[in-house]
Amino acid sequence: MSDYSYNVEEADFDELVVARSHETPVLVDISADWCAPCKVLAPLLHKMVFAYDGKFILGIVDADENMKIAGRHKVRGFPTVIAYSKGVEIDRFHSAQTEGFLRTFIDQVIQKHRSS
Repeated sequence: MSDYSYNVEEADFDELVVARSHETPVLVDISADWCAPCKVLAPLLHKMVFAYDGKFILGIVDADENMKIAGRHKVRGFPTVIAYSKGVEIDRFHSAQTEGFLRTFIDQVIQKHRSS
């Protein structure tokens, strides 16, 4: 983990995701250890965290340990990445994606955050 990525649990979700998203967009990666697409996506998300150097935060949720978070967000498959800005969900995607897709998604999230 780093200053820009950390584990999130039910007890600290509001503080680490909702509250922090008022200052910086937060991407929430809801995944599971047994999920093959999750294992593909996770390293790309971590690469993006370092490449963007603080322009967004990555919150990592272990779905098996935090089923209430997955349920509250109506997650239907893993991984699901949900973007928060100014305290609310602004976008999401699911399944493994390419680096190009991630860059476009993150750029759009950052732009929406700045313009709201």
